[in-house]
Amino acid sequence: QVQLVYSGGGLVQPGGSLTLSCAASGTNFSTYAMAWYRQAPGQQRDAVATITSGEKENYSASVKGRFTISRDTAKNRLILQMNNLKPEDTAVYYCNKILGAQWPWGQGTQVTVSA
Repeated sequence: QVQLVYSGGGLVQPGGSLTLSCAASGTNFSTYAMAWYRQAPGQQRDAVATITSGEKENYSASVKGRFTISRDTAKNRLILQMNNLKPEDTAVYYCNKILGAQWPWGQGTQVTVSA
């Protein structure tokens, strides 16, 4: 069974940066179109950044120009570099594939942007 393990979240001031990592066991990320999702309290989980198997990236309007999604194929990880963070970026962040039945989400990683 695929397991997703997260790291890199935390508390940061507005304007700061964080790098999130999602590592997978039981599968090879590189063959899938993947996404970073986030879920704020009381809201649905939405994709904020996607990357195809051909490395084409796409971003939601709310994070475009500030976030960068990438793969570390050697370590089978998905990365999200987040710059110029805003309070509205506060959420639990998850990764998963985009198409087909999704893997168990895991615990995600909390990002809190606050002064």
